[in-house]
Amino acid sequence: MSFRSLIANRRVHWVVGVAFVILLSLLIILATFPWGMLRETAVRRASEQFGRPVTIGRIERLDSFSFTPTIAIHDVSVPQAAWAGKGELARIATARVRFSAWALLIGRFAPQSVEIDGLRLSLARDAQRRVNWRKHGAGGDDDDSPARLEHFVLRDARVTYRDAFQQRSFDLTLSSDAEGFRVGGVGTVRGQPVSITAHGPVIVTNGKPWAFGATIDGPALTMKATGMMDAPLDMRHLTIDVSARADDLKLIDAIIEAGLIGTQPVSLTAHARHDGHDWNVSSVAGSIGQSEIAGHVTVRKMDGRTSLDGAIVAERLRFDDFASDSGLATAHALKQVEGPRLVPDLRINMRKITHTDGTITFTVRRLIDNGGARAFTGISGRVTLDHQLLTVDPLTFTMVKGTMSGTLRVDQRGGREVPLVTIDMAIHDSRLGVIAGTAGGEVDGRFDGHARLSGPGSTIREAVGNSDGRIGVVARDGRLPAKIASMIGLDAGRSLFTGGDEEAGLRCVALRLDLRQGVGRADPFVIDTTRSRSEGTGTVTFPSEAVSLDMTGRPKDRIVLRLPGSLHIGGTIKQPDAFVPREVKSVGNIFKAIGRAIRGDQGPLATDADCAGLARRVLE
Repeated sequence: MSFRSLIANRRVHWVVGVAFVILLSLLIILATFPWGMLRETAVRRASEQFGRPVTIGRIERLDSFSFTPTIAIHDVSVPQAAWAGKGELARIATARVRFSAWALLIGRFAPQSVEIDGLRLSLARDAQRRVNWRKHGAGGDDDDSPARLEHFVLRDARVTYRDAFQQRSFDLTLSSDAEGFRVGGVGTVRGQPVSITAHGPVIVTNGKPWAFGATIDGPALTMKATGMMDAPLDMRHLTIDVSARADDLKLIDAIIEAGLIGTQPVSLTAHARHDGHDWNVSSVAGSIGQSEIAGHVTVRKMDGRTSLDGAIVAERLRFDDFASDSGLATAHALKQVEGPRLVPDLRINMRKITHTDGTITFTVRRLIDNGGARAFTGISGRVTLDHQLLTVDPLTFTMVKGTMSGTLRVDQRGGREVPLVTIDMAIHDSRLGVIAGTAGGEVDGRFDGHARLSGPGSTIREAVGNSDGRIGVVARDGRLPAKIASMIGLDAGRSLFTGGDEEAGLRCVALRLDLRQGVGRADPFVIDTTRSRSEGTGTVTFPSEAVSLDMTGRPKDRIVLRLPGSLHIGGTIKQPDAFVPREVKSVGNIFKAIGRAIRGDQGPLATDADCAGLARRVLE
């Protein structure tokens, strides 16, 4: 059949006409559809979304013919979650919405204009992070696209928020009209009172960025933010500048939820870009107590995990700045009970860090006012976290003299309650006086050390207290008071009559501890001076750092009076206590020593130790 015959065919005309009438009828139905008929459908779907019986008073159409109809939804009520208390999660007196009927045909609700009167929201999160605005067990909303609104009005709106997990609560009023968007209210953050304000221009989607500003202000916490969102209220795509001041970094963390620690007072600024799930914090700078820090970090989320990539530089850093007043008080009280300790009580348990990976490099150019850590002047390293395996490699401490370097590994994979900690650190070319905090004192010499330990623990101190491995230290080519050198050889005569300012040479001190379950057995332990040589046995026990060593010494030259027995070293590593046991100093032993001196029977003299060989053995 030719085209001319086809268009002249009455049957074809009839089919086209019927199709046109049907299409026209469908368009008319769509343009005049009584949307109130879908109230039950809307109630059912909303109830399924919240997991609670949502009610809607009525839905009415406000215009008569349009493909972008306007409807009024009255008396909307969403019950509160049972665990969050009584009352309602949400109530809306009236909401007028204009939307695209065409988008609804393909299953997408696309509002173009929204006016809400009488909004009440009561939001809550409990200590287990359950939220009442989402059905229990449901995931978050992954839609990155904000509503494209041509018109948004909000009247008589109030929102309350209670968060047991972050210990914060807010009571806010919101409004949006021709004069712009505004938020105001009060609240508390970890028990500290704050006021809240936020503002922005009229909410309308016009393809231009939407400027905003927000402030949290209180005696203990102040945060100010200004920036641009890609579209009105598009919290997932924005550029922001933030300044913050707080008595404790934990107060800031209660707002940004980054898992930060308690600290001394904080003043920080930051510039960042947020896109979807990712953050690019291009600059952070400021102070924590007396410490000055700067850095940058990129945070990306993929497949349910968070990846970090960044760098931190501290021009100056004080360790005590990274503890709150309460934390410092607890540490001080513990120190009063236990006494000073060499191994830090730094917490390293990562049990709650289950979905974070990444790499952070860090540099501390100058350590200040760090008490027992005065031997160290700076730190640098790279932290890598991969599925609860944390590796610090390299880790380098610069010192007043020499360096300490190596690696630290914290393994909490496989659901471990307590991580397995592996330490491999060595000190090179330092000084005994620097390590002991007595630089320039009477006892000094080159100092080297090496520790290889592995054990479970939630802190470094606990891990060392449970560890197996070895610790080796060597001091050599130094000096010490001649009186002490004589006492090490139990040379009572020279010890009594040597002048206080006379020196002896310290050829070497070599100590290796083989640790099993935190108990280190000395093998070898040698103190070799130009006057005497002493060899010891015993233990050093962690985490108490209790020392129990017995030294048996011999002089290198003929002496007048030599006491029999041994010298005992007790106390702790930081506070050792050396003394001659009472039985050694007994009257009987002294007379025996005098008798041997008269007979000339003083036993064999000591020879020089192989200090180089001892150093290799101890430091291997």
